[in-house]
Amino acid sequence: MDLIPSFSVDHTKIVPGIYESRVDTLGDALATTFDIRLKTPNQEPAIGPAAMHTMEHVIATYLRNHDQWKDRLIYWGPMGCLTGFYIIVKGRPAASDMYPIMLESFQHMAAYEGEVPGASPENCGNYLMHDLPMAKWEARKYVEYLEGADKDVIFSYPKTERLTLQDDQKFFDS
Repeated sequence: MDLIPSFSVDHTKIVPGIYESRVDTLGDALATTFDIRLKTPNQEPAIGPAAMHTMEHVIATYLRNHDQWKDRLIYWGPMGCLTGFYIIVKGRPAASDMYPIMLESFQHMAAYEGEVPGASPENCGNYLMHDLPMAKWEARKYVEYLEGADKDVIFSYPKTERLTLQDDQKFFDS
């Protein structure tokens, strides 16, 4: 059995960045999933669940109200490993095309003041699990990283061989 694309990237080589994860064809249309990686997997501490949840709410609200992106956004949500987010958009923009809106979104998060959008029992399944100060801190760190990052590195997954379940099994059998 082949691993799904997001599991077949060598996570020991990923650095924070904006990566095209997959492109899906939906009839005549394309949908592109991007890996918005904030943390180096398995080396940096993951983002706390409450901060991640807050970033999900604030940035999703920002994107769904953004004049240029609201009609292109399909999905914005956290990775289960808590090292980043997935964004799915209509069409096939390049990873580098996502840089301005991701930078803008995380700048918005870093400066955000007020109530977390949708953080009420009527709007959220875990409305008490939010941490705005830590979400802002994580967003500031990512903004600083993006602004100073090597643009030749942050838009392409590191060169690696794709793994398969059989490769993984060999590792566990040894």
